[in-house]
Amino acid sequence: MKSIKKGRAPSAMEGIGGVFAALFGIFWTVTALSIGAPPLFAAFGLIFVGLAVSGAIYNFRNATSKKRFSEYDIVETGEEDDPLNERFGEDAGPGEGEQTARVAGREAFSFCPYCGAELDRGDNFCGKCGKRMA
Repeated sequence: MKSIKKGRAPSAMEGIGGVFAALFGIFWTVTALSIGAPPLFAAFGLIFVGLAVSGAIYNFRNATSKKRFSEYDIVETGEEDDPLNERFGEDAGPGEGEQTARVAGREAFSFCPYCGAELDRGDNFCGKCGKRMA
């Protein structure tokens, strides 16, 4: 089964963007407090800083760790596991022996190799992602 993971360079670039967003949030908060704006404006800046910092941490972790969270880059099962599967107790997907079976001289899939959805025997297309099973 394929897993989609974000590349390391886009993650690093988004992490840098998160740092700049946090700096903007700090500037916003300081400016709002210095001009006597209502407290809601300063609170908005603090919320903005919190979201930017959490996004930067997430993206820098994705850029530097061995196990990345699934998003964009296509990776085969076994090359790089998704840490969210371990966190939530899910299996990585069907094993190699479970993935295919022979039916009427052609190879039929019991699970879609693209999205992992369960298939009925004789299905020519995946009901979830629409890919051809030939």
